[in-house]
Amino acid sequence: MAPKTVLIVYAHHSPSSFNAAAKDVAVQTLTAQGCKVIVSDLYAMGFRAVATEADIKGKLKNPEHFLYAEETFTAYKEDRLSDDIKEEHRKVAQADLIIFQFPLYWFSYPAIMKGWMERVLTRGFAYTLQNTYDNGLCQHKRAVLSFTTGAPETKFQPDGINGDVDVLLWPLQNGVLHFCGFQVLAPQIFWGPARASPSERKAMLEAWQARLKGLLEEQPLSFASSNLFDLSVQAGARLRPEVKEAYASKPYGLTTGQHLGKPLPPNNQTKAPPNDKH
Repeated sequence: MAPKTVLIVYAHHSPSSFNAAAKDVAVQTLTAQGCKVIVSDLYAMGFRAVATEADIKGKLKNPEHFLYAEETFTAYKEDRLSDDIKEEHRKVAQADLIIFQFPLYWFSYPAIMKGWMERVLTRGFAYTLQNTYDNGLCQHKRAVLSFTTGAPETKFQPDGINGDVDVLLWPLQNGVLHFCGFQVLAPQIFWGPARASPSERKAMLEAWQARLKGLLEEQPLSFASSNLFDLSVQAGARLRPEVKEAYASKPYGLTTGQHLGKPLPPNNQTKAPPNDKH
């Protein structure tokens, strides 16, 4: 079996940070397993986070009304994207697994990582209008979010002041990764390492190291299959009536997003099911 390739997209300013330590553990552990590990250190690279006309070489399709997705789609097909985007495309194309390592900023990705996603997950490369979700162009690749929080886990409980972490994760995992077809693995969340003791931080990194040894074989999170939706224009890409009927008597909805007005399925965005039911 050919060795696996892992891309780590890393976003933190400081090489002495906990995020840097988590990234280093991943590099060391996966390399020791025979994986080829590539790191995109976004701050060190000076990666440009803003999606602009500078991402396109040559003339614009419509200079009077610049539409980024349309222009980059055309530029991708004509090999006219900027060199930094093309370099990240080469890394993604090689990768069997992408690890996104970052601190949670304002309940989301840091701007530099969000910019990486907006610029690198280009229409035509990661998805098309016909190829999204489980039909996305990255459907044979895996992805996992590995991130630190400033607050303790209690604040991200369903009754915590920050709200249910599954709700927070839905747009990050479903709206970006699953949208492009990635098989999304359960996130690795490091709860409040800045407030943890040295021994607690050490235990967090040891748990990550242990998980990394089997990460490539893990069962992905469960998302609702595109087959469950009527994708016609008339139906508006909503769940088929028979699916809603089947869930009418169940205690939970399908997913965090397709909850059908019911309680959210527990741990939908944080733990993989034993077997994919959708």
